[in-house]
Amino acid sequence: METGNHSWATDFILVGLFQYGQMDALLFIVIAILFAVALIGNITLVLLIRLDQRLHTPMYFLLSQLSIIDMMFISTTVPKMAANFLSDTKTISFLGCEIQTTVFLTLGGSEALLLGFMSYDRYIAICRPLHYPVLMSRKICCSMVSCAWSSSSFNALVHVLYAFQLPFCGSRIVNHFFCELPSLLPLVCEDTSQYEQTIVLSGLVILLLPFLAILASYARVLVVVFQMHSGKGQSRALSTCSSHLTVASMFYVTSLSTYGQPHSLHSPSRDKVLAVFYSIVTPVLNPFIYSLRNKEVMGALRRQLG
Repeated sequence: METGNHSWATDFILVGLFQYGQMDALLFIVIAILFAVALIGNITLVLLIRLDQRLHTPMYFLLSQLSIIDMMFISTTVPKMAANFLSDTKTISFLGCEIQTTVFLTLGGSEALLLGFMSYDRYIAICRPLHYPVLMSRKICCSMVSCAWSSSSFNALVHVLYAFQLPFCGSRIVNHFFCELPSLLPLVCEDTSQYEQTIVLSGLVILLLPFLAILASYARVLVVVFQMHSGKGQSRALSTCSSHLTVASMFYVTSLSTYGQPHSLHSPSRDKVLAVFYSIVTPVLNPFIYSLRNKEVMGALRRQLG
């Protein structure tokens, strides 16, 4: 393979979950099942929100956007990962790697910001219910979604344009199951320490700030909930908030462990395990956490099934 600055002329080799291809057939079956479950669950949730008039509220509009992001998120990594389980080459082109990194960063950033906006929605609904129709109007909801997509797209584009013009030389073996920015930096044959600090900084802005906003919002929500005199209202609010916190915590904690730490603290095996959680497990669990613990969604499902 050609080395040096002309890095676009060669392919990368993805190691996969395990370096020596253990249990490839079994992993293919497991990953294929998880992929199908994620698609079916998220498509069902999007269709329910679209078809049932009772779910035409800001909370469910944002939830439908989350499901769309999750479907795209898991589709960015899993199909190539599953194909590599059955392939001897396990290669990905330079352009394919660049596209995969761009889409992954865009969707990951969008999900991080959208989860923060969803916590704001619950905060307004519970703490300022009289102002809810104004503060969570259709226009504001659309602005939130647009903000999430545009800011994460800009962040992804800046990182990818800079990272992929760096000189990749020597080994082209990526110790990961997809092209993720931290896993590509060891292949660069120049000092990337300053750029790694930029990755950490952008990771803290995109991931940590929304997570702190979520924790602050729900701390305030819990104070208001425990002041309620209605036991039914308390249980309903706690159910909604706990399901959101479950999803958010899993996503933010695992992704911050990858993007919020300098490269010197990274371990390829640990990074792959963490990536499985925020890129595969979270999109699989999201529709079920939000639906199975939500009486309105389950009621909509029963109505659609007759």
